Amino acid sequence: MTRQSGFASFKAAGALALLAPLSLAVVPGVAMAQAGDPAVQTIEGLNAGLIATMKAQGGQSARARVIGPVVDRAFDIPAMARLSVGPPWTTFSPLEQASVIAAFRAMTVAQYAANFDSYSGEKLSLVGGVETRGTDKLVRTQLTGPGTNESLNYRLRENGGQWRIIDVFYRNAISQIATRRSDFAGVIAKGGAGALVAHLNRLAANPK
Repeated sequence: MTRQSGFASFKAAGALALLAPLSLAVVPGVAMAQAGDPAVQTIEGLNAGLIATMKAQGGQSARARVIGPVVDRAFDIPAMARLSVGPPWTTFSPLEQASVIAAFRAMTVAQYAANFDSYSGEKLSLVGGVETRGTDKLVRTQLTGPGTNESLNYRLRENGGQWRIIDVFYRNAISQIATRRSDFAGVIAKGGAGALVAHLNRLAANPK
């Protein structure tokens, strides 16, 4: 990854860490799932896809082609878009919701393609067991390599028989959904769904 800017999204999330961070600290009574938990399979597939993206040759567009299908398998993009928008989601028309989901996906793919942009022997490893909290599961991973040591932790929820990611936590506590909801709130207040789609498209075009 780019040593100085490869984790731009981590830095952006850190700047908003005080805006409703969600702790991933282990709490008493949390059920620990078995190693064969289906949520682990989702994360293992994502990890393999991220490594393949780092190794891809041909620039941003080539990396986007690699990570795009991985994002579709691992992430519940419609749920993440809805959770990132929050209460205003119910005021969007079905067409507006579909447009936001498509733009949210494009942004997600572009950001992963930009942030995981080179390979220098990095590894993504599962850390600890899977935690079950209500209807959700938490899976922790660690990205290590030359000059890199980052926690990437995921909240997953079952949808249609598949466990997919609905939130990503940076450095154990910074919720991507909470950060994005804060980012999106002002945009939506000023221009509704149309302004949000334009905002997401700008983020996709300039993902770092």
